[in-house]
Amino acid sequence: MDRSILWRAAATQVLLVAVVSLLLAVILPHSFFEDWGWLTGPAAWLGCAAITAWALRLPIPGVMLGAALAGIPSALAVLAGIHWLGVAIAIAAFAAWCAWLAVRPERLRWT
Repeated sequence: MDRSILWRAAATQVLLVAVVSLLLAVILPHSFFEDWGWLTGPAAWLGCAAITAWALRLPIPGVMLGAALAGIPSALAVLAGIHWLGVAIAIAAFAAWCAWLAVRPERLRWT
């Protein structure tokens, strides 16, 4: 596990998710998220993960798989009514995945 990637992936994902969340909250009404949050949340999460992969020079397909897997706890937390705790857990899992992937890129690099 590459600790440098762990912390940089976590910081990058936190920053991107926070910026996207604030931007969407400012430009869209709350009712939008009641109807479409189930789609915009995961789409924003995956978009932020793709940017994180690019910024850290990690294989995008492998990072996207990790982002999808790390998003599962977040989805469960949303269902339980504790959305932001789920995001924190997902970011930790995502960062750990990126750190693991950084030292084993050949395992998840598709051509």
